[in-house]
Amino acid sequence: MLENISFANPDFFWLFLLLPLAILWYLFKQGQETAALRISSIQGFGHNSFLPKLKPLLFVLRLLALSAIIVAMARPQTEDISTRAKTTKGIDIVMAIDVSSSMLARDLKPNRLSALKKVAADFIKKRPNDRIGLVVYAGEGYTKTPVTTDKSIVLSALREITYGQLQDGTAIGMGLATAVNRLKESKAKSKIIILLTDGVNNSGFIEPQTAADLAIEFDIKAYTIGLGTNGNALSPIAYNADGSFRYGMQQVEIDEALLEDIAKVTGGKYFRATNNEKLEEIYDEINKLEKTEIEEFKYYRYEEKFRPWVLIAGAFLILEWILRNTLFRSFI
Repeated sequence: MLENISFANPDFFWLFLLLPLAILWYLFKQGQETAALRISSIQGFGHNSFLPKLKPLLFVLRLLALSAIIVAMARPQTEDISTRAKTTKGIDIVMAIDVSSSMLARDLKPNRLSALKKVAADFIKKRPNDRIGLVVYAGEGYTKTPVTTDKSIVLSALREITYGQLQDGTAIGMGLATAVNRLKESKAKSKIIILLTDGVNNSGFIEPQTAADLAIEFDIKAYTIGLGTNGNALSPIAYNADGSFRYGMQQVEIDEALLEDIAKVTGGKYFRATNNEKLEEIYDEINKLEKTEIEEFKYYRYEEKFRPWVLIAGAFLILEWILRNTLFRSFI
């Protein structure tokens, strides 16, 4: 393809400026070499050859040969670039997700937990070079998926997260401590926890401050997210006879001071998500804040294309020599 052709020595194209000068010189010489003979009549000259009119063809062949030589000197070549990426500073991430009954509140659409799962899945897909794990917690916490590079496993586990797998409650300390436990042996250059909750710490036997101290000890940064609108939200308040939830308006209570403190002491940042769009923005911001350093190697392979132009120039010169010494021999 012509668009893949580049030239190693493009400065040689300046030589094309010589071609108009060569044409002018040729026309000037032709004017000097043309002889004039005055005769009264050409009636006795019966032979009318067209070959003299084609004599400039020899000069054209030389110009074409010179043009091909100039192109060859410019060294046309094709360039093939291959790349190989190597992660130089990977990040290990554990997402600690609250799965208490309040996560079924409908202030986010269709509810908090479903909205979170969608946004978290998009976040995971944007981190192809990192190891990611999942921790879920309510009244207690457990590891859903250890940190792994296999994103298909993480995404499958994320889809399986539902309410009812754990005793109800909000054990923020347990969720954070479980996430720390998954990262404490990590050799990654950067270790972070994204902890999300929509309530206040009301259960579990590990205090959130104690879990935060553990994160500091193992050099783990925590980003905390408070999920829920300001004011009241349509939330589960009781069970119906068929076992389904009865919904009613309840005051949204989030211990923002606690979440801010956890983020601050570990070197992270606290966010508040009041709707689906804000939740997406928060995960996008975390994605930008935590960049994985990737070293990219590029390999260049050049294939020279000047040889056909040399052959073309040679063909023009040979053709010019043959014509000069055969058809045009008597006119030179």
